Amino acid sequence: MKTMKIFSRWMALIALLSACLPLHAADVAHGQWNQLLQDHVRMGPQGQQSRVDYAAIRKNEAALDEYLARLAKVSQSSFDGWSDDSQLAFLINAYNAWTVKLVLSRYPKLDSIKDIGFLWSSPWKKSFIPLLGEPRSLDDIEHKLIRGTARYGEPRIHFAVNCASIGCPALLNRAYKAETLESQLDAISRGFLSDRRRNGIKKGVLRVSPIFKWYVQDFSKGWQGATSLRAYLAIYAKALGLSDAEKAQLISGKLAIEYSDYDWALNDVGK
Repeated sequence: MKTMKIFSRWMALIALLSACLPLHAADVAHGQWNQLLQDHVRMGPQGQQSRVDYAAIRKNEAALDEYLARLAKVSQSSFDGWSDDSQLAFLINAYNAWTVKLVLSRYPKLDSIKDIGFLWSSPWKKSFIPLLGEPRSLDDIEHKLIRGTARYGEPRIHFAVNCASIGCPALLNRAYKAETLESQLDAISRGFLSDRRRNGIKKGVLRVSPIFKWYVQDFSKGWQGATSLRAYLAIYAKALGLSDAEKAQLISGKLAIEYSDYDWALNDVGK
């Protein structure tokens, strides 16, 4: 009897201590978001592009809302205790899920996410996201929480956060997870760069997405030793379809770089 009482007290103490610990990143289940992506995002060959079945997600919007509500429950103090990869996966998923929610707020009466904005405000500046204890915008997540800190130093987030547009890199049909983040970022980057409609040699010129112009500083901060855009692109020479000679010209500055057009049409199925 005495042993049982001691055991019960230990169990109560463990439960009390567990309640006081920060919410672990693993407790923020991304399974619901993962299932929505699996069911309603259609990946193209080699992950070069994807299309979203917004009409189908709209029919199951309650599941999306439940997932977003779960993200909103995470406190800043809990978040601060996670690993870098756990934090980054959380922020990428939050950005992408809330982007889908924003599109659904006007769907199907829009041809582009830009249709949601106004002359004086863009859709990315709307503070409609309850995250980490504050109302946030998509810009807040990308430029303040991700890019605005030196903690991550990860330029490949530009291929992971999705702007709901055809010109954007593919929305991955899997939720990002800490344990697979590196392989997911690598795959989404190589898939995007291997898309010859947006990246590759054309008439002796390397044409790449304007993403590399808009965020050139992010690609020049030393990731994998790359201190310039040319050095960064050289890391992905194979994905870009460059020969050894073209790669050497890229590094030396002899290969001209131009920027392709950006298609802001909605990445809806059938587009």
